Amino acid sequence: MSVKVRALVVDDSAVMRKMVMRSLTQAELADFEFTEAADGADALQKFQEQPFEIAFIDWNMPNMTGYELVCAIRKWESEHGYQPIPLVMVTSEKTMGKMQQALDEGGADAYIAKPFTVEELQSKLRKCAARARELAEAGGARQPAQASSGGLFKRLFG
Repeated sequence: MSVKVRALVVDDSAVMRKMVMRSLTQAELADFEFTEAADGADALQKFQEQPFEIAFIDWNMPNMTGYELVCAIRKWESEHGYQPIPLVMVTSEKTMGKMQQALDEGGADAYIAKPFTVEELQSKLRKCAARARELAEAGGARQPAQASSGGLFKRLFG
């Protein structure tokens, strides 16, 4: 039996959260166990209270944007000495500037533009899902930190 991968799905639209979860389930990238958050502030609180192996985050939300959430998660992981989990921006923001900001400045691992297909999720998220499964198999996401490297093109094209 495969290990469950705890995934945080963050979007201010309940319909979009359901669509993301359904598409991820259909993509069969992992055996996900989903937790939903309605905005970045809600997500950060949930993230600090329980471990997740991966998060799928919208950009435009009230209270705390997805970019602000990614930055806050990376800061929290660093302060607590945890390995970073894969953070995936799932957003309608499609400019190279926004992609670069999320991936290079914020620390996101992948960027999926809405609308997306199941095949696109399978192709673009294979490495992130594999990393999330590794974290889950190792006993959870809150493992001691290790050094990492990479930039915009490494994250976009592997």
